[in-house]
Formats: sequence, structure tokens, C-alpha cells
Amino acid sequence: MSTYLPTLKQLQYLVALHEHGHFGRAAEASFVSQSTLSAGIRELESLLGVTLVERSRRVVRFTSLGNQVVEKAHRILREAEELADLVQAAGKPLAGQLRMSVIPTIAPFLLPRFLPRLRRERPDLELLLREETSHDAVESLQHGRVDCVLLALPFATGEVEKAHISDDELYVAFPKDDPRDPPAVIPPSMIDEGRLLLLEDGHCLKDHALAACNRPELRASATMIGTSLHTLVQMVDNDLGLTMLPKMAVDAGILTGTDVVARPLKSKNATREIALIWRKNSPRRADFELLAEELRAG
Repeated sequence: MSTYLPTLKQLQYLVALHEHGHFGRAAEASFVSQSTLSAGIRELESLLGVTLVERSRRVVRFTSLGNQVVEKAHRILREAEELADLVQAAGKPLAGQLRMSVIPTIAPFLLPRFLPRLRRERPDLELLLREETSHDAVESLQHGRVDCVLLALPFATGEVEKAHISDDELYVAFPKDDPRDPPAVIPPSMIDEGRLLLLEDGHCLKDHALAACNRPELRASATMIGTSLHTLVQMVDNDLGLTMLPKMAVDAGILTGTDVVARPLKSKNATREIALIWRKNSPRRADFELLAEELRAG
């Protein structure tokens, strides 16, 4: 076996450069200077005796072998983190640092209720949060950038374990002076395909809303321009269309101060599952199950 092996730090620098595509941004994300990051990657290339990154003034391009090394580096770094997690899991439950991604259609509505109590009851837990779309959050989990993800299912997550938190109904939101005077429960057939506003790609709520309606023509004609539920509500309030909202957001007061009304969608699929997911066989499974209990209590 070779005496000289890549260090975890060198692999971290390489992965950061691959993720950001720019030496300056990769260095900033790694909390080091650009020269330190660049030197670390050059040392790695010298150690391996190959070129991993083609450099020019404007472009950073990974070689074919470089991309393969990055993929392997992700696995090595994840295994190293799980080794540290294994040791930490042997100590006090739900303590130390825990990194969690939360999707934008959950974060502003559930976290304000949940976090103050968690801080009181789990003072030894350092919960690091990042808000990401469902797609990006699952990618962060698989690459080891986060330990768990709070998201809505169904969604393609790959090989993970999960804990159910709650079921969240879907509502149809429309201007209160809608001339059709929608009923107390709205069937999908009443949704005007030319006025439906949805979140842009990457947000699982878009797919949940379309699946609940079970009308293929909606997928083709819906306007997918919203970057947040608050933006969609403002668009509906200005009579630009109607949208779908989770009950969680309605209960949290997202319609306060607007002339928007929300009523339940009448469909057998008009519910999304709120769940906490983590990598399969993680040594911190007990911590995640405790965190799920805290979330259910919130």
C-alpha cells in the first residue's frame, strides 16, 4: 500500500471546487484562502501523479478522471463523517452538531413553532439549518453536506430511512371575490388551467399539487414562476390567478393581511407527508428518531 495517501482536507478542497466551479467561491465555502485551496489541490494532483483540474483564467474544468475522483471523494468524506458520528452517537443523545436541510414550503411555517422549544429542551444540541429545494436537499444528504432532511413526500430520495412527522392537506387559494363562489371543498375540475400558479421546478409541492388534481392538461398549462409561497400568495392577492397552499402555511397565517381565501382540495391525493429522512444505516439513527419525536410534538 502506498505510504502517501490523500488527506481528507485535500479531498474536501477538491469537492468544494467541483461544487462551486470557481476557486474563490470554493475557498470561501471551505473557510480558507484561495491560495491555500489551490495549493491543496495541486498537492493532491502531485501525490496522485495526474491532472484532475484543467485551469484557465475564466474556466475551471475537471478531467474525466477528475470527475471520477470527486465521486469517490464524496464517499470517503461521507464515511469519515459517519465515523465521527459513530463516536458521537455513543455519548449523550441528541447532542452536539447536527446539520439539517429543510425545504422552503416547510421551514417558515414549522420551524418558528419548533425551534424555541428544542433550544429549551435540548441545550446540548447545535442544530445547523439550511433551506434548500427538495432536489438540492436530497443531493446534499447523499453527498454528506447535511445529516438529515425535513421534506414532503412523495419525492425521489434514493436509499434513505425516514420517520413520519405529519400529514399536510392541500388547499386551493383564490381571490375572495372570485365570481364562481367556490364551495367549501373544491374539486379539481373547478381549477382553471389558465390561471393556476405554481412554484418553479425543484420544489416538490408543484408535483404534489399536480398529482392531487390528476388533470394532465394542468401540467402543460400551469404557470410555474413562483419562487416562494409568499410570492404566490401576493400574485393571487393581485388577481393574477390561483394557487395551491399546504394547510401548514394557511394555519401559520400566510394569508393574513390579504384578500385571499383558501379552501381544501377535494381529492384522494390532496395530502403530502411531512417526513424526516437520513442516510440508510447511519449510526445516528437514534438521534434522528428523537428529533422526529420533537418535530411531531411541535
